[in-house]
Amino acid sequence: MFMSLCFGRARFTCSAGLLTAHHLTPGSGSVSWSASEFKTSTPWFFSAWQSCLLTPQRRQFAQKWIWLGGLIALVIALPNILWQIERGWPTWVLLHGIAKSNKNVVLSPWEFFFQQITLMNPVTFPLWFGGLIWLLVSHQGRRYRVIAFTYLIAFTEFVVMHGKNYYLAPAYPMLFVAGGVAFERFFALRLRWLKPATAFLVLVSAVVFAPVVLPILSPEKLPAYMRAIHFEVPRTETSHTAALPQLYADQFGWEEMVRSVARIYASLPANEQNVAAIFCQNYGEAGAIDFFGPKYGLPPALSGHQNYFYWGPGNYTGEIMIVLDDDAADEREQFRSVEDRGMVESSPWAMPWERRLHIFVCRDLKIPLRELWPKVRVWL
Repeated sequence: MFMSLCFGRARFTCSAGLLTAHHLTPGSGSVSWSASEFKTSTPWFFSAWQSCLLTPQRRQFAQKWIWLGGLIALVIALPNILWQIERGWPTWVLLHGIAKSNKNVVLSPWEFFFQQITLMNPVTFPLWFGGLIWLLVSHQGRRYRVIAFTYLIAFTEFVVMHGKNYYLAPAYPMLFVAGGVAFERFFALRLRWLKPATAFLVLVSAVVFAPVVLPILSPEKLPAYMRAIHFEVPRTETSHTAALPQLYADQFGWEEMVRSVARIYASLPANEQNVAAIFCQNYGEAGAIDFFGPKYGLPPALSGHQNYFYWGPGNYTGEIMIVLDDDAADEREQFRSVEDRGMVESSPWAMPWERRLHIFVCRDLKIPLRELWPKVRVWL
């Protein structure tokens, strides 16, 4: 939610600077790149600047304010850019790795479009799509046409890059505003009863869909409710087979997993606890160890997944490691001794692959951990 607000704010200030007062443009640069510090996909929403070339707003490029905004954006982004260069552009490596994997559901342009309708609440489709059409074809909306082109360019970018269906969500507030203006003007002189009728339908649909996007119902009741309203949240990842939408399923099972690891850790002799490392396969598992672990007396987790890789193995040698994995094939190649201490405890509502984890106590790594570390890097 916070990231979506950052994206939306970045898009709004960028478009506002291009459409109205020149002095807002420096603000758009600072807000946009501040948002990019939280989510590196924010620059995709700079399509507002690209779309400016397709409208009369391209004259803004002759003003000093837009270049000042760009300079501010560059200054804010520079540390991140230098970090990316120093480490071989890991964000690009990540995107390239995902594109070559089978991790995400790949959507055709029409599938991506229809899932936008689903995610935005199907009842609101006439409102935001009407706003898009109004911006593109009406005389009154011509001044704000940059917003329509911003949306269309961002839509195309995400389709081509096989982005997840929700990546475009921050683009819709401006289309809803445009649709509201268009509806107000259209129904001002004809079919006035449609205005309260439309508002009523939107409110009713919001109540109906609220349990799908807000934690109102218990996990036991939500699947039955979704079946009753004949609604299914589109999958974004191919491996998602949980009973709950991934938004919720990803929130279950973490503390149970950490408690399982803590029991194994506590069963080790004191001298082994002092040197034992906990290695996780992904940042979700490692993050759970780091978040809940202190309460159970656990050390920080190690992982080769994404940014955890850059934090390195610390002072651990691999003498003894507690490893979370679904099988021990890799561990039996890497360690001289591997003991399966059973499966983790989890929640029936957690993601399936997190419920299949085993806890392996591995001893005597065959090569130094720092020498092995470059091989554990995972970018998916």
